[in-house]
Amino acid sequence: MRLAPLAGGEIIRVMGKKLRRVVKWSGIAISLVVVLAVLGLFVAYWMSDNDCAARATVVPTHPMKAIVYCDYGPPDVLKLENIEKPTPGDDQVLVRVRAASANPLDWHYMRGTPYVMRLDGGLRKPKVTRLGVDFAGTVEAVGRNVTQFKPGDEVFGTRTGAFAEYVAVSSERLVMKPANITFEQAASVPIAAITALQALRDKGKVQPGQKVLINGASGGVGTFAVQIAKSLGTHVTGVCSTRNVDLVRSLGADEVIDYTRQDFTRSGQRYDVIVDMVGNHSLSANRRVLNPKGIYVIVGGPKGRWIAPMDRVVRAAALSKFASQQFVFLLARMNREDLTALGDLMRTGKIKPVIDRRYSLSEVPEAIRYLETGRARGKVVITVGD
Repeated sequence: MRLAPLAGGEIIRVMGKKLRRVVKWSGIAISLVVVLAVLGLFVAYWMSDNDCAARATVVPTHPMKAIVYCDYGPPDVLKLENIEKPTPGDDQVLVRVRAASANPLDWHYMRGTPYVMRLDGGLRKPKVTRLGVDFAGTVEAVGRNVTQFKPGDEVFGTRTGAFAEYVAVSSERLVMKPANITFEQAASVPIAAITALQALRDKGKVQPGQKVLINGASGGVGTFAVQIAKSLGTHVTGVCSTRNVDLVRSLGADEVIDYTRQDFTRSGQRYDVIVDMVGNHSLSANRRVLNPKGIYVIVGGPKGRWIAPMDRVVRAAALSKFASQQFVFLLARMNREDLTALGDLMRTGKIKPVIDRRYSLSEVPEAIRYLETGRARGKVVITVGD
């Protein structure tokens, strides 16, 4: 027997019923996923831990002094303790640290902000309890597969846990220190100078004769950026406060803008590349002073507890889709080739690290506290040992 086709109204009623059922079960499914995600995040938060409790029960066989922290917080969470001296692996080099330097990266990890960083670094407590990355020192021992270094070599490089008397580091993250610079100067280089180099060369794609503006020219990255930009044959404008005008000019800047007296985004000048460590002007304001094919490179930005400055990065990516200029974000990549290139620039005198203040290993909390003020001129150095 053949069924009569459904009337139009009946079809709409049936389809509406099915749609309501789909919406209902979709809502239930989404709610369940959200509940499970929140529950999982809550469990992960309370279960996140580190090795501090276990380490406290062990007396080091071969002790060395190092800065450790077991909880997120202000510089007071940093403690100088005796921990086990590392033993180099087959592809590692044991370095006696002579100097290290502090970076904004250190206090971000110390405080666990922006909070989005904790998804990888530990929700409730830091997974990695050592601080510091940049260092310079003397090779004490090498692994059996290492042929390019030997005991006594003076080197510099990067390794998590650099605020310590010794580090065991991959030979790929290490290069020879130029003889004409000090350990303190060498320790000032890795993160800040590589960031400046990659911002200009790789993201900014600078060419000789271009006009480059460095916003935050007196800071750790900025002082290197001014010098590297000049070494690449560009016309450099540095932006800084009144007290740092002479410093930035001494680094080779062709023009210096005192931001307390002049807003560079309203100067009427245009630039081929802007490298921004500060983020104190809107993207639209920066766009106003970029050439039609100019490139704006985000290196830093305002502090924030949750996601800042990453929200600025997202807006920049969106703006690039609708503008002739490029708005890009730099996440520096540590590598031996760039460390070697920077060593050559120091060897030939084309760049010279600027050191603001020096602290001992026991004074790292004070060093980080000063760095957090944002008023450091150049680099803050930690002197370790003799």
